[in-house]
Amino acid sequence: MKKIILSLLAVFAFDALSAQDSEFGFKKGNLFAEGNLKIGSTTDNSGSSEKKTNTFEFTPQAGFFLTDKFALGGGLNIGTEKIKEGGSQTSKTNVFGFDVFGRYYFLELGQRFKVYGQGGVGLDFGSTQTTSGSDKAKYTEFGIGAGLGINYFVTPKLAINFGLSDVVSFTTKKPKNGDANNEFNVNINEFNNFFGSHTTFGLTYILF
Repeated sequence: MKKIILSLLAVFAFDALSAQDSEFGFKKGNLFAEGNLKIGSTTDNSGSSEKKTNTFEFTPQAGFFLTDKFALGGGLNIGTEKIKEGGSQTSKTNVFGFDVFGRYYFLELGQRFKVYGQGGVGLDFGSTQTTSGSDKAKYTEFGIGAGLGINYFVTPKLAINFGLSDVVSFTTKKPKNGDANNEFNVNINEFNNFFGSHTTFGLTYILF
């Protein structure tokens, strides 16, 4: 699958470098809508029974270009995480939150590929329900992060978005009746594996 995706990117890159149409890209005053999706599944066999974690995250957002290269925007974060041990579900976590971000486009690869850096601040509200307990464990999480991404323009208004989330991040997670836990991460290895666990895929559409 990875080889197929990389081959498609190579074809897109050749097309972009040979394109003569200069209408692809963003302009000052553009408003865009974007929806990114991240689905993951990990399996841990280190314990006495197999532990499987399935995650789903959807982040719709919108932004407005203040210049041809810089946009400000905001969005939502909707996600779930399910954990199974020994084939039975042991817990489920639901998350809902919102964020604000700034995005700067600093590199063009041909006419269709646009590379950007993005930094944002977000606040999430989550709750975890276990099969062994009747009460939900609620928490709030505040985060600051920065990442990179690429838009590939299929048409002058529609682009495929590949985003590297959490290249650099700081989060503080506080349970409802507990102490906050702070975490700082730098995922430099993501540059060697663009299609890693922190990658999101989605569509970007220029509304006007």
